[in-house]
Amino acid sequence: MTPITKSLFLIAGLVLAGCTSPSQFGSDGNGNTVDLNNPPVTTDPLGDPASTSYFSNAIGDRVLFAVDESTLGAEARQILQGQATWLNTNRDYAIVVEGHADEQGTREYNLALSAKRASAVQQFLVQNGVSGSRIRTVPYGKERPIEICSEETCYTKNRRAVTLLQAGIS
Repeated sequence: MTPITKSLFLIAGLVLAGCTSPSQFGSDGNGNTVDLNNPPVTTDPLGDPASTSYFSNAIGDRVLFAVDESTLGAEARQILQGQATWLNTNRDYAIVVEGHADEQGTREYNLALSAKRASAVQQFLVQNGVSGSRIRTVPYGKERPIEICSEETCYTKNRRAVTLLQAGIS
């Protein structure tokens, strides 16, 4: 290939690349005019109170428990109140509440404890207006830790119940 042919291919490629972004010429490519001085605003899902990202990050999708406890503390109740409010507003979601435990104790004990934790969350949500038919619980015991170490800092994070959203429920 001669240098002239290479140059022609390069120029043709640059011209075509410039044509693939119609918004630089005041159009969005669909024949609609775009105001180049005021580009469209993108929405942040965390700013949208109906988004699942908002639920998980702004409200909170998990609550923690004390050692050998399935009783909801004040902070857990506050998070769950936010979850109940969100779920009562966004009725197209069902949820799965996962119960978890730390690595201390037997497998059987931790499965039973994690079931009680998930059930405590379910009961709280139902008492605050969420239909029980939208809630399913799953106990995992110590089988799915998020922190792996034999220290209290890890144990604290693993003693939890997590609320997972499932879309498409009407």
